Amino acid sequence: MSSDLSIAIIPARGGSKGVPRKNLREIGGRSLIVRTVQAAKAASRVSSVYVSTDDAEIAAAARSAGAEVIARPAEISGDTASSEAALLHGLETLAAAGVSPDRLAFLQCTSPFTTAEEIDQCLAALDDATISAAFAAKLDHGFYWETGADGLASGVNHDDKQPRKRRQDLTPQYRETGSIYAMRVADFKAKGVRFCGPTVLVPIDGPLIEIDTLEDLAICEAMAAQREAPAGGSLDFASVRALVMDFDGVLTDDRVLVLEDGREGVLASRGDGLGLGRLRETGLPMLILSKEVNPVVSARGRKLKIEVSQGQDDKLPTLKAWLGAQGLTLADAAYVGNDINDLPCLEAVGFPLAPGDARPEVLAVAKYVTAKPGGHGAVREICDLILAAQRQD
Repeated sequence: MSSDLSIAIIPARGGSKGVPRKNLREIGGRSLIVRTVQAAKAASRVSSVYVSTDDAEIAAAARSAGAEVIARPAEISGDTASSEAALLHGLETLAAAGVSPDRLAFLQCTSPFTTAEEIDQCLAALDDATISAAFAAKLDHGFYWETGADGLASGVNHDDKQPRKRRQDLTPQYRETGSIYAMRVADFKAKGVRFCGPTVLVPIDGPLIEIDTLEDLAICEAMAAQREAPAGGSLDFASVRALVMDFDGVLTDDRVLVLEDGREGVLASRGDGLGLGRLRETGLPMLILSKEVNPVVSARGRKLKIEVSQGQDDKLPTLKAWLGAQGLTLADAAYVGNDINDLPCLEAVGFPLAPGDARPEVLAVAKYVTAKPGGHGAVREICDLILAAQRQD
């Protein structure tokens, strides 16, 4: 294996006392496990994402978001089991399968706003060969106190016997966020602890919050409503005159099932199909526009009764020609794409849309990002928005 291989492991037990079934609780329409997997998959430095779990439902959710699953034994799945035990077991399991990464990103689901950029920053800190570990931290301007043996309070990061300093005059200090840890695998295996040698902190700008209680969950839900409101939340979906969709990663979860005879299959959402069926009844022109040449694309189009144009390396000219045949312009069209080959179309149309697990480059261009990932209700969400806008128009 490459000595530069970096992977992410996300420990996610099924049990949780403070918030029952915590890792499956949703924030902004996505469960904590799905949010963390999606952030890891979007990180450019992460080659593969693994979820270590003892829970079948968490495993299914992880796979749906694109992660691979490591079955976590019962003896390291209880309340007293450490995250390090799950990580070491995961690395041993992967080594037995021939996967030997050089760097490990350890991610925790309790931090729902972790970003791909933050993960990349922590892994990048290990580019310095003298550094064994790095972790995400937040600048903290608080005044800290402790209680002594005499029961009296005394300052920890300030001298309470001296005139009060301004917060900005305190020595800069950082609080561990608990969201991201990066380690050199060899050092971690040797020490068995996340801070396995010379360690640096990586300052991040995101919120400092970990979900341990139902109150934390409610706070994060409110934060998500503000932080993750779609950039195009005010889009006039009633003005959409045509809907064009990529196939892989939009109508599927971007995975392929390869059979022993070489045939390929994909997983699609019945909910997406129902939404498209309702939209088709309104007479809205629709097109599946795909680079993929596999006949499964046309087969799905026939099932949905939607026109298909596949094997298109350069999609924009085909999109323009199809719209012209409908008597429409690029400004009239909504285009749903998830990867960089969709960018020319997304940048050209009036309604650029993306599934919630699209590539970061696509999310930056989209004017509406769905709460659901591709192949798991993203298209249904868009269909519902268009239908609702038509009813109000």
